[in-house]
Amino acid sequence: MYFAALLARTEDGWEASDTELDDVETLADLADLAREVSTEDDTVLVLIEQEDAWFGVVRLDGEDDPRIYVSDAAAAARSSYGEILLTDELLGRNPGDDVADLDSLDLDGTEDGAGGDSEEDDEDGEPADAVPHSPLGDGAILDDLGVGEKELRALDAEDALGAIAEALGASEVLETVR
Repeated sequence: MYFAALLARTEDGWEASDTELDDVETLADLADLAREVSTEDDTVLVLIEQEDAWFGVVRLDGEDDPRIYVSDAAAAARSSYGEILLTDELLGRNPGDDVADLDSLDLDGTEDGAGGDSEEDDEDGEPADAVPHSPLGDGAILDDLGVGEKELRALDAEDALGAIAEALGASEVLETVR
């Protein structure tokens, strides 16, 4: 089960709204959705969680590029909403790296992994472009809002959004949309 909310900072404090991500296919779509709730290029946070698996924070400050933090990149990669956040840039890939062409496919009958070693595997047998089972992104995304990188990385996916909202002074408004 997923939960997604937008927190927009205004001169009167934080305002929360729940959001549906069904029509969001890219990070640009998500950024556009978040900017719609900001009246004066204020800070907007998109908070996303998949229960007990991972959470993500996307921060938009005016027209600046979105900043992203994902608590467990590998868990997020298995999620349709997580895939929105795991951009090529965040993963350190060139755009289109994960799109295989027919010339690069191994069609020798060993598609199940049996057979020869791939030179794209690292020494542990993991594909070289595997998504890490660790946090990924801008750990300092909430530093100026009272949640340092160390605290952010220590958060458990089960209660992370509540802890973030509490540190921001926005726990009550977040609970209204939960």
